[in-house]
Amino acid sequence: MKVLITGGAGFIGSNVADGLIAEGYEVVIVDDLSNGRKENIHEKAKFYKTDIRDSRLEDVFKAERPDMVIHNAAQLSVRVSVEEPLLDADINIIGGLNLINICNKYEVKKIIFASSGGTVYGEQKVFPADESHPMAPISPYGVAKLTTEHYLYYYLRIYGLEYIALRYANIYGPRQDPYGEAGVVAIFSNMMLAGETPLINGDGLQTRDYVYVGDVVRVNIDAIKSDFVGPVNIGTGIETDVMALFNILKSASGSDIEEKHGPAKTGEQMRSVLDNSLAGKVLGWKPEVSIEDGLKLTYKWFKENKR
Repeated sequence: MKVLITGGAGFIGSNVADGLIAEGYEVVIVDDLSNGRKENIHEKAKFYKTDIRDSRLEDVFKAERPDMVIHNAAQLSVRVSVEEPLLDADINIIGGLNLINICNKYEVKKIIFASSGGTVYGEQKVFPADESHPMAPISPYGVAKLTTEHYLYYYLRIYGLEYIALRYANIYGPRQDPYGEAGVVAIFSNMMLAGETPLINGDGLQTRDYVYVGDVVRVNIDAIKSDFVGPVNIGTGIETDVMALFNILKSASGSDIEEKHGPAKTGEQMRSVLDNSLAGKVLGWKPEVSIEDGLKLTYKWFKENKR
């Protein structure tokens, strides 16, 4: 089976590509390298340097005829989306729609979309949030992710193009970039390795649901094999605050760095955690790597791959 991965040179996409190749899948990567890195691309993957908004994207599909598509390419930063909503919409909505339309034209069997459980629900009313939680995104990034889900539903109903929207919590792990809300792990790790003191916003008690990227690789493989259609949360169901992250990474570093606090970020969501029970039912998936083990593995990778 041939799988095309957009954003396949990036943090999540490249890890997924490696996992698929290890399972015997043929992998095609599309990435404009604006965030991805060429050294992340597996030697057995076929690579096209192309933007998902570019007309040349159709040429890739014409040449490769993939069976399935995993769509990870995106403008990654919530804060950039707030500062530049038109840019965010151009990449994450128009680019996404261009891809979906081409997938439909070339009879792709299924799209697996990297959505965002951390943003599509907005300020949570229930903890953990399941897929029936009200949708009230409070960032252009979240609006764009939800809009793409709506387009996927439209193409399913009208054309029969199947999809799974993986509503990710905060993904961290090897090759992580400093963008997105889980970027704090990369930022803290790099600063500790440089002997610098990371700045904790506010009291550090804001929580997120952190998922190790190895568990995300597994859920993408599960999604390829599944007959399920629709959105599904991918999280641990466990809240971890920034202070806990700091202390686990500090322990992994073996340093005596003291915590340092700065002002809280205006409008920052205080709590986010996802109910993953549906993923267990329809994909047979559950997270296996604890936050303690995952952060230690991540710190070790950053130490061995200092840039």
